[in-house]
Amino acid sequence: MGGTFDPIHLGHLRAAESAREALGLDRVVFVPAALPPHRSGPVASALDRFAMTALATAAHGPFEASDLELRRGGPSYTVDTVSAFLAEGPGSLCLIVGSDTFEEMTGWRDAARIFASCHVAVVPRPGDESLPPAPPFADAAGVSLVSGPTLPISATTVRARVREGRSVRYLVPDAVADYIAKRRLYA
Repeated sequence: MGGTFDPIHLGHLRAAESAREALGLDRVVFVPAALPPHRSGPVASALDRFAMTALATAAHGPFEASDLELRRGGPSYTVDTVSAFLAEGPGSLCLIVGSDTFEEMTGWRDAARIFASCHVAVVPRPGDESLPPAPPFADAAGVSLVSGPTLPISATTVRARVREGRSVRYLVPDAVADYIAKRRLYA
């Protein structure tokens, strides 16, 4: 599961847990993008976003944080990340994305190769329980809609609340809220 994670929040964690349960995944690896190529630059540094991701995933055994894209440097293209995970050894790979991201994937670098290399699990946004149309090059068998609870939380809302001096408790894990306060992120 990749993303900017600026910051990671309970909506991200719930989406990953829903996908893990629905698809019987052994583990979910969270990969913060070093430099997202499809959006404006993150507010927090890549190192801070990785640290928050590591804190958020530490308490749940099947979750882990990866600094793969941070070590690679440059723009964080999903096709490169998928290739790197597949090169680690045998096994299948599942890419977890939100329904909003799924709709954008046709514009991603080597999108057809991503769909050919791994299963794509789409987590719907709260209130939207349907699968958006798949790109024409995507094998329908390689795409699934994840059912399960989701939370209506966004990183934009979390950052705005911090900027306004409001609490972000119960929107992000406690360790992430503490990290944001200690590092004075998003203020």
